[in-house]
Formats: sequence, C-alpha cells, structure tokens
Amino acid sequence: MPVKGKDERGVGYVKSNAIAGRRFRSWSELEAHLEAWTREVADVRVHGTTGEPPIDRFARDEASALRPLAGTPPFISARDLLRRVGADCAIEVDGNAYSVPWRLIGERVRVTVGGGSVRVLHAGREVALHTELRGRHGRITDDRHLTGIAGIHGRPVRIATVSDAGMEPSPPILLRPLAEYEAAIDGGF
Repeated sequence: MPVKGKDERGVGYVKSNAIAGRRFRSWSELEAHLEAWTREVADVRVHGTTGEPPIDRFARDEASALRPLAGTPPFISARDLLRRVGADCAIEVDGNAYSVPWRLIGERVRVTVGGGSVRVLHAGREVALHTELRGRHGRITDDRHLTGIAGIHGRPVRIATVSDAGMEPSPPILLRPLAEYEAAIDGGF
C-alpha cells in the first residue's frame, strides 16, 4: 500500500522545481514549459528511491506493455442526468429543450449527454435521441413525439397523411384508444 506522503511528494517536487517563481502568459505556455522540463530534468535525474533515471526504468519495465489505441479514445466522456418531462413534451439540458414522447409528461427520465448526442431513456428503454445543441435557448422537436396531441400548430395532429399516390387523406383516427377514456371514468360506457 502506498504511503500518502510519498505519493504526494511528487506534486511538491513539480511545484517547487518546475514552476516555482515562474509566470506564464497562457495555459499553452505552461504546458510547453512542463513538457520540456519533464524531458530535460525530471525524466533524466537519478531518482532518490529507485537510484536510476525514471526514463530508463520506464523503457525497461513499462514501455513494452503499452499497446496502440488505434484511434480509439481512452475513455468515453458522458454525463448522466435525471430530468422530469415538462408539459411542453420536453426536457431541459444546459439551457436547451429536447422533445420526448408526450405520454411521458411529468415522468422522470434518465438523460445521457456525450459524444455530441442527447439520449433519453425511460424505464431502461431509449425514447428519444437528439443531436446535442451548442449554446443556450435552442429547441429540438421530433414531430413523432407529439403525434396524438390535439392542437399542435393550432390544429389536431393526425397520424394519417396524404398518400404517395396523391389521394385524399384518410379520415382522422382517434387521438387516444377508447380504453384510456374508459379507464378515466372507471369502467365501460
């Protein structure tokens, strides 16, 4: 088990040896200085515990165990969030709104943000997938999430549309199954 003081001594070494008394105009200037210091000072000095330069020990004991990543990032950076679906059929993430199916209004959903996408899950099942918006006050709406709601854009939404053959639209279908209305009044008609 490593000793806490020994583990943290490396931080003190860098602070007192590499950056003490120096000023940097930018983060990139600091990074460039640290890269050069590591190469020219830290890696070639004789280490007090091992008695050999760290670069020699690395080459002998560790370098051969490393494998190329072949373009694969070493980890996936994503955020997991919980959100409640609003009355507007959307969830809010970082000041932007993303639609979800209207039947989930008021429900809690799990949201994963990463890799340029916003993925919404309910009860372990994906219910929406959107491209992540940059900035704030944006909105992405998938019209499929609103199908079945009366009054979108001032008119009822119908699943039926004009067919590819140019025929008249089919008669409107019920917005909800009759069973939902029966359940609301505790029984049949």
